[in-house]
Amino acid sequence: MATTLPPAGTESLIEYPSDFPIKVMGPTHIDFAPTILALVVKHDPTFHAGKMEERPSAKGNYTGLTVTVRATSRPQLDALYTELSAHPMVKIVM
Repeated sequence: MATTLPPAGTESLIEYPSDFPIKVMGPTHIDFAPTILALVVKHDPTFHAGKMEERPSAKGNYTGLTVTVRATSRPQLDALYTELSAHPMVKIVM
């Protein structure tokens, strides 16, 4: 089940602070998980590799990551989604 944020300017359905899963998918590459890890830590300093689940696609061409961040505010999540979505290694953020 994918969790998405409500549109900006609307009330949040998320209670802060809370653990919030984000799914990130990109082409399989040796640097994909470490790159996403470094990016997520910028927005959630408590995040560590043990909180990241990694799954390859059926053919192995893509890697899916689930990162469960400690969400402390809507601006924090918005900034994280924006940076993840803009990264050239990332194809999908949910």
